[in-house]
Order: sequence, then structure tokens, then C-alpha cells
Amino acid sequence: MPSPLDGRHLWFAGIGGAGMSGYASLARAWGAEVRGWDRVRTPYLDHLEGVEVEISPEPPRAPDGWEPIISTAFAGLVEGKSRAEFLEELVGLRDAVVVAGAHGKTTTTAMIAFCLERLGRDPAYLVGGEVAQLGGNAAAGEGWLVVEGDESDRTIERLRPQIAVLTNIDLDHHSTFASRAEVEALFEGWLEHVPHVVRGEELLPYEGELGVPGLHNRRNAACALAALELVGVDRTEAERALADFSGVGRRLERKGEAGGVEVVDDYAHNPAKIAAALEALHDDRRLVVLFQPHLFSRTRHLARELATALAAADVVAVTDVYPAREQPVEGVTGKLVVDALAEVRPGMQLAWTPTVEQGAAFLAATARQGDRLVTIGAGDVDRAAALVLEALA
Repeated sequence: MPSPLDGRHLWFAGIGGAGMSGYASLARAWGAEVRGWDRVRTPYLDHLEGVEVEISPEPPRAPDGWEPIISTAFAGLVEGKSRAEFLEELVGLRDAVVVAGAHGKTTTTAMIAFCLERLGRDPAYLVGGEVAQLGGNAAAGEGWLVVEGDESDRTIERLRPQIAVLTNIDLDHHSTFASRAEVEALFEGWLEHVPHVVRGEELLPYEGELGVPGLHNRRNAACALAALELVGVDRTEAERALADFSGVGRRLERKGEAGGVEVVDDYAHNPAKIAAALEALHDDRRLVVLFQPHLFSRTRHLARELATALAAADVVAVTDVYPAREQPVEGVTGKLVVDALAEVRPGMQLAWTPTVEQGAAFLAATARQGDRLVTIGAGDVDRAAALVLEALA
């Protein structure tokens, strides 16, 4: 039986990202020849063994005869099909569940895929983070396709699954949306085209056995279980499988312990995610945090809200902004968050540490036995965990 992408030659610009590497992996499994380019080598490329990947500062032209698929980060630099258009194509090839929302979509997507895999349903899936229990972030099974959708570039409105999960709504992408009402309109317009919808904000948090901490994960679990029931999975079986789920990489991920200090890494990058992560980690230990702001637009608009969320910690250091796809904005640095924190919680121990290395050094010098040290952000702040552990050893 022919695979759905047999005979296609696909070249991915930005292939090292969590999303694009997953698309490339699935396309290859479904019969396409795959090559790609990125500016840096990432761990996600480890799952594309045997795929030719060029690493260079600037994108080359796609090889003759190959279809270019372009990551949002490089839109305008390379001509070709957008990631939104390609994901629309993939979702159209299979019965699909698409998970969207401002918070929790990666974990919820992983929960659904994990349960289907554990219960022998052989899912295909595209998750925006590493799932150790699944051996990666993408697979090409013969069952339902489970996909993490994205509103940051309006990708979500193109997708036409059989089941949609909307975890929640928030204004998180200020360079794309002018207001929360605009985000709501995007989601409502999308959901009009989907036969079966799960709305997380209408569900009570799951109260059963769960292997990941935090109220936010109980809300994610409620969404996952509702979607699994729509797929046709028995609720009791789904709950039994979900109890074994241990999480997604960079979501409250324990990185190790040294000098009596536990080090945890988390991907949180907006106020709600930061508040949820710190709530889940809060106990009788001091919370010592290194935060890396993500995107100039988000930092400019939400500096005080970010500070309010970080005020739940005991000690906070803040690096400069991780730009991702954005160009610098004059006057917008991580110090905006530091200054706001000084106002929100006067007397708190704070530090402005522009580089990840400076932040790691400050935290290692500040942490004491019994502390829990947390690195937070969606950029390269995850490098700090190893630096801190080495310094504390």
C-alpha cells in the first residue's frame, strides 16, 4: 500500500526546531525524501538520523526539484510553502486530534499520544517538545494523528481535524494579536469547522492519580481524557495509562542535584506558565530562579505581569531577552523585568545578569543546601542547569 507522501522531495528550512523536525520525521515515515537546513544543530536533529541537514548562518536555496517547507522563523528569507500550509496537508491525511491554546498544549498533546501508544492504538503524533517515554516528539503510527497546534502565527485556523482541544485562551503573542478578543475570535472561527470540541476552561481539574505535579497539569489531564473518550478510549483504561505519564522535556524537568541543591528546568515563558510552574514547585524549600525573557514584544508588554509571577520565588536573577524570531527593540531588555520585580516585591534578592553564564554563576553562588533552583524560559536558558550543577559539585 503506497504511503501518503510517496514520491515527494521535501526540503525543510528551520528543520532543527521542535515543530519542523517533527514534520520532517513524519513526512519521511510517510514516504517522502527529506533534507533540510538550519542555523544551528539542535537535539531534535538526533531523531533525523540519515537525513542530510546543512548547518550554516544563512539559508541556502532549496535543491532543484525539491519542495521548500519554511519555518515561521525564516518566513520572508526563503520562498516556499509555509509550515502552516504543510501541517494543514498532514492533518488532512488522517483522522486527527489537534490541541491548541495558550497554555498546556504541549503536555496535553503528549498525554493523549502517550495514552494511545500505551493502549496499543498505534498513534501518529507531532508534539512540540521531547517526550522521553515516547522516544522523541514525533511518530508515524497507523492510528489517529495527534497534533499540537499553534496560534502564534495563526497556523491553527488552517487545520481541519475531527477533534479539537482548546486548553485555554490568553493573549500571549503581542506581535500577532492586538487584543485577547482577537485571539478569541481566531479560536472560535477555527472551532466552527471542527465536529467535536473539548474546551478545557469548561472542565474540572482531574482528581485521579497523576505522575506530574501542579494544578495546571490536572487541567491538562482533564483535556486529554476528554479527547481520548471522543477517540473511543474507555475512560478507566485511559486513566490507568495516564497515571504512568512522567512529563515532557523542559516541563518541570528535574536536571539533577549537587551540593544539596535540586535543579529543575522549565519552558515557562509567559506570566501564567511561570505562575503555574512555581506553584507546582513550591514547598518548604527556597525557590532560587533564573529567568530568561522570551521575545522583545512579550517583554515590552508584560514586564510587570512577568515580575508578579516571579515574585512567588525567593531569589530571582534575570537575563537579557532571548530574541527568537524578533529583532531587538530599543529600550527593551530583561532589566525591565528586574525593575518591575523591585517594585512588586521590595527587598527581594534580585540580580540583573545579562548572559546565561552570568545568571548561572550568580545562582550557584547564592544557592544554599536545601534550596530548589529553577531555570525558566523558552530560549537557551536550559544551558544554565549544567553550568549550575558543575559549579555546585
